[in-house]
This record gives sequence, structure tokens and C-alpha cells, in this order.
Amino acid sequence: MAFKIYTKTGDKGQTGLFGGMRLPKDHIRIEAYGTVDELNSYIGLLCDLIENESIKAELLEIQDRLFTLASHLAAQPGKKLSLPELLDSDIIYLEEAIDKMDIVIPPLKSFILPGGDAVASHCHIARCVCRRAERRVVTLAQSDEVPELVIQYLNRLSDYLFTMSRFICHLKGKTEIPWVPRK
Repeated sequence: MAFKIYTKTGDKGQTGLFGGMRLPKDHIRIEAYGTVDELNSYIGLLCDLIENESIKAELLEIQDRLFTLASHLAAQPGKKLSLPELLDSDIIYLEEAIDKMDIVIPPLKSFILPGGDAVASHCHIARCVCRRAERRVVTLAQSDEVPELVIQYLNRLSDYLFTMSRFICHLKGKTEIPWVPRK
């Protein structure tokens, strides 16, 4: 049976969580998982722009984890639901990917301006969206229970995306632009 894309249940400014509870569409919980969805879409764009197959595979893994993460944010608090697990190994996966890129790229000696290459710039934008998602989740965690790994994963993912931007510049032989503050 096919599902219709429109349900009309949100026409009055509310949306449903997994578990049945309805919340206003501007609720911090909806904002949090909506921003994770935006991040996931941006990573999909990165995946389409990057030609390196191993990087694409990493990004697809990350997209899968972001769906897992979003499912926890979109779940009704306190309701027993069967959700996919976010694991410590998911964070280790990001750390190991960062470490592999760090071995190849030159050491960071100053702040760098976002840019240097179009794909690297998209990595920086994804990093900014990731940081916003992290802020929204931290705000949610002040009033509702949020699995600790959700915040940790987003924090590490922003580090991954920053490192990826540098790695892309390096792979393409592009020069990063150091920030030189005015004196």
C-alpha cells in the first residue's frame, strides 16, 4: 500500500512525534530534529558533489546515523519505542575518519577562512548547520531527556566536516586562506 505524501494533519501548525504526541511545529524538539534533517540533506549534497568513493561511503554512513539520531529526537519522551541505536562506535567511527584525514593534511597554524574550493565551502556550510543542530539539541536537553550520544555525535560530526573541508582542499591542490586579523 502506498502512502500519500500529504496527510493534512499538520495544517493547523502541529506535527506528530513517534508515539502519537502532537506538538506545535515551532517546538524546540521539532526545531532540533528538523535541523538534523537539514544537515542530512546538506550532507546528501556533499555526497553528490564529491567524487572520491571512500568519502562518499563515509558520508552515506553519516546520513544513516543522522536518521538514527533524528528518530530519537522525533520520539515521544517517556514512551517505550523500538528505535535504532546510536552507539559509542559511531562516534569512534568519526574520530578515526578525522585522524586519517589529519595524517594527510598540513597542520593547522592559524584560523582559516571558509572557502578555498566550492566543495570545501559546502563542507563549511554543512559544519555550520551541524553546529546549529547541536545548539538546538542542547536547548532541548535543558527541558527534556536527550540521549547523551546525540550531542556527542553532532559535536564530533562538526569536527569531521571541518577536517573534511581541509582534506578536500588538500586533495584538489587548493590553498586554504588563513585568517590574518587586522592590526
